[in-house]
Amino acid sequence: MRYGGNTTCVEVRRGNDLIILDAGTGLRRLGQALMAKKADSRRLNLNLLITHTHWDHIQGLPFFAPLYEARWRLRIFGYEGARKSLVAALTGQMESTYFPVPFSRLPGNINIQELDKFDFRLGEFQISALRANHPGVCVGYRLTTPEGKIAFFPDTEPRQGGDDREMIEFVRGADVLILDSQYDSAEYRRHTGWGHGCVVDSVRLAIQAGVKRLVLFHHDPDHDDRKLDALLKHARELVTQAGSKLKVEAAREGRSIKLAAKTAR
Repeated sequence: MRYGGNTTCVEVRRGNDLIILDAGTGLRRLGQALMAKKADSRRLNLNLLITHTHWDHIQGLPFFAPLYEARWRLRIFGYEGARKSLVAALTGQMESTYFPVPFSRLPGNINIQELDKFDFRLGEFQISALRANHPGVCVGYRLTTPEGKIAFFPDTEPRQGGDDREMIEFVRGADVLILDSQYDSAEYRRHTGWGHGCVVDSVRLAIQAGVKRLVLFHHDPDHDDRKLDALLKHARELVTQAGSKLKVEAAREGRSIKLAAKTAR
């Protein structure tokens, strides 16, 4: 109850540019917040980055209130679906079999773009993508602004043999790393190959990459607050044992992190 139960959705704001990371069920809450501040929100440039098209990362899209008002403009970016195009994956969940309002009837100004490059710019954000170790076509994103660097890998598993050098370099020096940390070590051994990580490996990778703040993400649906508290405590103990300055927290709905502009030296 304290951490929340919606599936993945994170917003990153800078000025009038709003980057939405994934469209899980948490997207509904974001839509409600935007609609409640129409005067302030109508100037925002809404951009949605999809890591992959598994249901828990797209199922909030039909419930995103701005889609139902013509004055809103939303650009959606991602890579191909596992078997279908990005457009087919996103609109297919709104066919009549699953949903009463078809995508084609939405009055909002929506543009879906399937990406073919891994480095691009959206407004004031420089964005890079990297393939994640997860079934199907799945990526993580790195967002860079003058205030800092944010890396987002909600679904990924450590490479077999521990060869995560590419991942370490990709997130190196990140101010915030939001990383799949679904399992404890015993759970992970039972789920190797499922495409999700564990707390021990997340802390190890963050320390090796010189990350400043690690956010444990993609909580297991069967983990209650007590279990998440225990995982967080264990993660912080590992940091202390390593003599690191890494800050660790567990993702919680409504949590805000503010990055301050870097001062020139």
